[in-house]
Amino acid sequence: MKKLILAEKPSVAKNIADATDAVRKNGYFEGQDYIITWAFGHLLQLYDAKDYDPEMKSWKIEKFPYIPGEFHYKLKTDGKHKDQPDAGVVRQMNIIKSLAMRQDVESIISATDDDREGQIIADEILNYLQAGKPVERILLNEWTAAEVQRGLGSLKPNEEMQPLQDAGFGRQIADWLIGINLTSVATLKCRSGKNSRLLNIGRVLMPTLKIIYDRDKEIRDFKVTKYYKLKGIFETDAKKRFEGIYYVKKNEKFDSSEELEKIRRQIEGHSAEITDKKVTRKKEYAPYLFNLSNLQGFITSKYKGWTSDRVLKTAQDLYEKKLITYPRTASVVLDESLVGKARKVMEIHQQTSPYQEQMKFHTSKRIFDSKKVESHSAIIPTYLMPRNLNDSERIVYEAVRTRFLAQFMPVAVAEDTVLTLHMLEAGDLPGHFIAKGKIQLEPGWKLLEGIDAKEVLLPEVNKGDMVTLVKAEVNEVERKPPKPHTEKTLLRVMETCGRKYEEKDDQEMMMAILSGFSIGTPATRAETIKKLKDAGYIQAKGKSLSCTELGTKLVETFPVRELFDLEYTGRLEKTLSDIEKKKHTKKEFLDFVTEFVKTSVEEIKKAKNFGTSAGTTPLHEGPVGKCPECGADVIETEKAFGCSRWREGCKFAIWKNDSLITSLGKKVSYEMVKILLEHGKVGFRGCVSKKGNKFSAYFFYEKDEKTGRYRWRLEFID
Repeated sequence: MKKLILAEKPSVAKNIADATDAVRKNGYFEGQDYIITWAFGHLLQLYDAKDYDPEMKSWKIEKFPYIPGEFHYKLKTDGKHKDQPDAGVVRQMNIIKSLAMRQDVESIISATDDDREGQIIADEILNYLQAGKPVERILLNEWTAAEVQRGLGSLKPNEEMQPLQDAGFGRQIADWLIGINLTSVATLKCRSGKNSRLLNIGRVLMPTLKIIYDRDKEIRDFKVTKYYKLKGIFETDAKKRFEGIYYVKKNEKFDSSEELEKIRRQIEGHSAEITDKKVTRKKEYAPYLFNLSNLQGFITSKYKGWTSDRVLKTAQDLYEKKLITYPRTASVVLDESLVGKARKVMEIHQQTSPYQEQMKFHTSKRIFDSKKVESHSAIIPTYLMPRNLNDSERIVYEAVRTRFLAQFMPVAVAEDTVLTLHMLEAGDLPGHFIAKGKIQLEPGWKLLEGIDAKEVLLPEVNKGDMVTLVKAEVNEVERKPPKPHTEKTLLRVMETCGRKYEEKDDQEMMMAILSGFSIGTPATRAETIKKLKDAGYIQAKGKSLSCTELGTKLVETFPVRELFDLEYTGRLEKTLSDIEKKKHTKKEFLDFVTEFVKTSVEEIKKAKNFGTSAGTTPLHEGPVGKCPECGADVIETEKAFGCSRWREGCKFAIWKNDSLITSLGKKVSYEMVKILLEHGKVGFRGCVSKKGNKFSAYFFYEKDEKTGRYRWRLEFID
């Protein structure tokens, strides 16, 4: 008899097949003891409202809220033909069913990812098939051959995963209830003739949008103010110079320049005595191992053009290639049971490092601490060495590998020096000068991460020495507004649910993250940011994120305020985490969500100003011109000017957020496209290049015959 193993993806199925000596068949692998097949992520989806009630096919506001008595699943639908199941899904489901029903298959092993979403990917399929055979669960953090063999020797009954299953299905149904009802009613409320658009309302989308809105508002409301500092340049007897800043009671920022100017004149030409010298050696530990959010933040801030979604997909590819451990984790330390494995991984990878002699394995709590690990440990490389990585994979892999090896490098040591200087014979002064210096004594792990330590050198002086003030000046400093959110800073706020933690609060921050009190999960945050962009609620300019006009108005006018409350959303996410820990039940959670949906729908229906104020600039009616591809009308939509025959396959479109046009400080407007389609070119004056140079040019939108895609060609105007 054999066991059927159901993997989440074909690549994982192949890893299991390689570890069990199974050979390829049509849609599965088969060996002596195991048959291995796969899904493609979710093969099933919840019914649409119209599947329960045909009358729900036409949206009518009086039909909402719509709460099904029970929830059912169907095969995932085709992307283009929503009324038909995806052909590939049908084919694979039939293969899984035929294998599950084979007489020589005694049981089924669920081998999907070891998390909430992975659990229900397999459970959906098994519930749908009703094969009537025992189901076991394999729980792995990596798919190397040794781990697969170990996992197959320590299977769990799938019934033990019921709390994780309840949390997964609870999350799925809750998002359906909120998304279907609130999206439908909000869209209907805002409908205005041909200019209606879908308003995507979601449990995680709204608070994430609010985070960006709040930062935009901080920047918008920021009032430019100034402060003043008094800087002194001092010289020793050996003619060595250094800089000091004037302080009064630990404050170096002054609202008035007059006071400092008076002090400057008072101290001019005088000497100072070094009344105190404090030298402190400071240990600088390597940053914690990566969890998914930190990895996404690190890559998106360091490399141009990266998004958190791209980091996740690349990390997932590396995981499926057996090169790194499970990436969708919130932990930044390793479980103590992994000490032996981590030692083996370090010993293998240090052989290729120029700093291998400095690496020493140890079991510090900064690396191994089971109390700070929930489902999955931090991301580390496996013992396998990579081959033939593409550029994206190499960037993410090297970041993970370097961060892991940095843990076993020496601690960096710096020496901080603080000098206190009092002016002599300059009358009574309320304050004194402070000079600060820093020297990197031991670079340690910074060598591996390529961090150049910033040093501020002070001359060799001692307490009691006299120095001369050779120059003093009052400097005006303008306070700067907060910076726009980037994906790195947004992910951190989502991860900690808006709570601010200082560097010294590492323990508190980690425990808050692991408690589940957050916005979304490591697995979903990148997708949330992408959905906000696709919905037209936020926009990216370089690395900076900001709200669009639609996103701003939605935050300001949408009547269901709880959805924008970070604390409220954090509690919902924590409840899901608590379901996994058996502290709450799925029924309690869904009863709460159902009441919330009913109340929210009524609030939207009663809202007076929401429908008129949450829209965007009306679209132009009628064609803007003729399509150069097929001759049909080109019409305006929310996101583009495109061919009206797009359903027949014509792909001509000029996107309103075209990266070239926007990068030059211009907009794709109705008038611009009209001129372009009529004359074949459009002129722009005052374009600004990346280097800040202004120029004028004619823009041509032409088809590349090799690729079939349209692209811009410029002719510069003298």
